[in-house]
Amino acid sequence: MKKDNKPDNTAFTQQRLPAWQPVLSVGIVLPLFFIIGLAFIGIGIGLLITSNNIQEFEEEYTGIGDNSNCYICANNATANCKCTLNFTIAQPIQGSVFMYYGLTNYYQNHQKYLSSRDDQQLAGETYYLKNPSQSCKPYQMDINNNPIAPCGSIANSFFNDAFALYYNNQGFLDEVKLDGSAIAWWTDHNVKFSNPSQTGSNLSQIFEGTVKPINWSKPVYNLDVNNPDNNGFINEDFLVWMRTAALPDFRKLYRRISGNYSSFMPSGNYTLEITYNYPVKDLPGKKKVIFSTVSWMGGKNQFLGIAYLVFGSLCFVMGFILLIVYAKYQNVEDNDD
Repeated sequence: MKKDNKPDNTAFTQQRLPAWQPVLSVGIVLPLFFIIGLAFIGIGIGLLITSNNIQEFEEEYTGIGDNSNCYICANNATANCKCTLNFTIAQPIQGSVFMYYGLTNYYQNHQKYLSSRDDQQLAGETYYLKNPSQSCKPYQMDINNNPIAPCGSIANSFFNDAFALYYNNQGFLDEVKLDGSAIAWWTDHNVKFSNPSQTGSNLSQIFEGTVKPINWSKPVYNLDVNNPDNNGFINEDFLVWMRTAALPDFRKLYRRISGNYSSFMPSGNYTLEITYNYPVKDLPGKKKVIFSTVSWMGGKNQFLGIAYLVFGSLCFVMGFILLIVYAKYQNVEDNDD
């Protein structure tokens, strides 16, 4: 019996369903251009005003230059080298203040760097803890063929400078408390990343048989000595670092200002005590700290507002061009008639 490959004779298969196609007349297109242009310009102005209202202060501490406070730390490979950065905030910062660290000339978007990780290991799967993926090379195993946890280039380059902030309050250094809880994305902390689990075992026992990444000073299960729940693959600072940046100049959230300064950072003199561990001399790159408020649209970023203004302006220009062309050739058509 010969098989019939013809589709059924229905309105759907034979494409006889009712259809509607808009007729783009001048009366529809021109107002549409102007309406879209007005809408985008209005949104752009709102975004720019919101961005400009965000207060921000940043200070570099790379250690370039003989007279820099961190010059000795930047030019000597000494673990936990300490230096101080004194700065003055001229205007008080109102509202909730967030502290970021910033890096420049750092290409986290390089393909080989991006792929050098093991998501199954980071998800807490026990097998991959001791058998990391080949994608982690050359940070898959150490020289003794012990598995590295967490493996890969991203984890190995984990930012590990530490900061303590003090406010000069009438000659006395008043500590500004820094809160490092819930600084990572909720989905990263609760869904994407997880610690391996074994009944009756603590975290150090679970990671037994693995070694820390080459550039780390502490193993992953002991990243936070003050908070046992903030260790392993769900350490907040580690999660923030593992969400890679798209551009070579970026900032990442370090802490929220809390305590007496949670809603107001007064103007005056501050001292930042830096535990300088992270080398950037060979990049060459720069390191900085940023203090910033946020709004409903996030941190300070004028690009989105400018993009809306440019697109809205282009719609207006195109609308006027079409209007002129229509007026010119409409008269020609009328004369021909």
